[in-house]
Amino acid sequence: MQQLENKVAIITGGSSGIGRTIALAFAREGAAVTVNYVGDDQDEAEDAVKQIEDAGGKAVAVRADVTSQEDVEDLVRKTVEEFGRLDIMVNNAGVEDQMPFLKMPLEVWNKVIAVNLTGTWLGCQVAAGRMVEGGEPGRIINISSIHEERSMPNNSPYCAAKGGVRMLMRTIAVELAPHGITVNNIAPGAIETPINENLEAHPDQKEKLLSEIPLGRMGKPEEVADLALYLASDASAYVTGSTFLIDGGLSRHTSRF
Repeated sequence: MQQLENKVAIITGGSSGIGRTIALAFAREGAAVTVNYVGDDQDEAEDAVKQIEDAGGKAVAVRADVTSQEDVEDLVRKTVEEFGRLDIMVNNAGVEDQMPFLKMPLEVWNKVIAVNLTGTWLGCQVAAGRMVEGGEPGRIINISSIHEERSMPNNSPYCAAKGGVRMLMRTIAVELAPHGITVNNIAPGAIETPINENLEAHPDQKEKLLSEIPLGRMGKPEEVADLALYLASDASAYVTGSTFLIDGGLSRHTSRF
């Protein structure tokens, strides 16, 4: 039996990177999947849908800006109209814009907070509202970052947003538990995704990064997807209010001297 048979999932930012890999993994395990995208990512989202459908799965691509309440409500509504219910919400959409704190314009702060924190808050609230209305237990999974607890110079709004997602998750996990809805975070470290492709052009930076990872390598999107699959499945029914680090030990790294 497939782990997510007859389940319905939304993955925000599901057209590429970790989100796309999660969408494909969920579909392989029987879930009907809504692949959310924004901006110019329609072709990538539709390609993911085609890949799922070619393998015998069910999927639909829906455009929605996660910072817009109207768009997020529309995303959930279209998913329920297409598949009849909503069981799993994966808040994966995220952005970062690195620059020194003293030189950072307010508009950069506002953009990063809006997508990473407010967008996650909206996804949690609207999805949970639908789950409660449907009277079924549900799963909310936020793709956070090791920077919900580890600082990163020149990336203050991203770290602040992810730290906010940590406490958002912990708080609403308690509030939503009586409804049978679990809420957890996945906190990836360095993962081989398009956002890290620039490291290939800077081998010195990549070598320094790898030297700080006890396991000596970057993670694969499929490894993050496997963790998301566990948190979406019945196997994790007694798990809520937790962050799951997946970083090769990076957050535990310390100098030998």
